[in-house]
Amino acid sequence: MSADDLENFEAERELQLAHEYQDVAGMFRFAVETERRFYLANDVKVTVTGEAARPLIEVELTDAWVWDMYRKTRFIPKVKVLTFKDVNVEELPQAEL
Repeated sequence: MSADDLENFEAERELQLAHEYQDVAGMFRFAVETERRFYLANDVKVTVTGEAARPLIEVELTDAWVWDMYRKTRFIPKVKVLTFKDVNVEELPQAEL
């Protein structure tokens, strides 16, 4: 496989993932961004522990979808993320009927 073939494959996977995101985003209440991943979830619990200078952030997600083009299954019942870096949690606007 050439470098161009690999680049085209990754671009196609990324495009498929973007389309999937648009299809499923309305099913979730929260968008969660960590330094490594982007998630959609219906329940988010954030706990901060440790020293104030270097806090440990624990994020528990329930009924989640993960933005990862190499993962076979992106729908995950429970996710637990531990990090020392920033975590962004946004409540998504509800679609009006």
